[in-house]
Amino acid sequence: MSKKSYGKWIGGGLGWAFGGPIGGILGFVFGSMYDGLQKGEYAYDPYATTQTQQTREGDFSVSLLILSAAVMKADARVMRSELDYVKKFFVQQFGADRANRNIQLLKEILKQDINLIEVSRQIKHYMDYAAKLQLLHFLFGISKADGQIHEREIEIIEQISRYLEIDRGDYLSIKAMTVKEVDSAYQILEVPQTATDDEVKKAYYKMATKYHPDKVAHLGDEIKKAAEEKLQKLNVAYDEIKKQRGIK
Repeated sequence: MSKKSYGKWIGGGLGWAFGGPIGGILGFVFGSMYDGLQKGEYAYDPYATTQTQQTREGDFSVSLLILSAAVMKADARVMRSELDYVKKFFVQQFGADRANRNIQLLKEILKQDINLIEVSRQIKHYMDYAAKLQLLHFLFGISKADGQIHEREIEIIEQISRYLEIDRGDYLSIKAMTVKEVDSAYQILEVPQTATDDEVKKAYYKMATKYHPDKVAHLGDEIKKAAEEKLQKLNVAYDEIKKQRGIK
């Protein structure tokens, strides 16, 4: 067995022992990228403990990469247009240098078998709720990377949402921001079309508080900026309903 192959298997074993299923995936990935690891090109420690009170930026990025790979592989093929879109996405969110490293990691992660239940459960335990909502929002964005949203991709995202124990109303709200339907504006605010004007107003202020960018500011300016875009979609939905109803 070559040194590179040996590193791959040892890395995977240590990951499972000390970093759970995510550590296992990263262990194999880093093992297969042995030379780069030796040169210190990858700073993320897959064996570090993840039981923290607040989600770290590195935790969020790695979780996003692994779950993105699961969504991209959902329809049994990974399109070049998807990879190009995801690279552009990471460039916009994290900058060119970090995006290039992340995309290299993503290509290796795509080669791995991903146990979606175990990975999602690990993320659920250490990621705060606001970060999980932002993660779900990103996955929906990635699902339409090739210009269309595949049913199987939506099914995978819904499974991830359940495993992360995201409230059903929150899931439908975030889905409605990407998958447009007749009542999307109401779904975004998590109210039925029969809601009173007062209920609509209360729902808006509740959602605005839940999706406030400050809740994910600890993940970095890029994630906060993405949260601001999500809040903007909430505002558009509220304005649409107000216009329909003549609410001042």
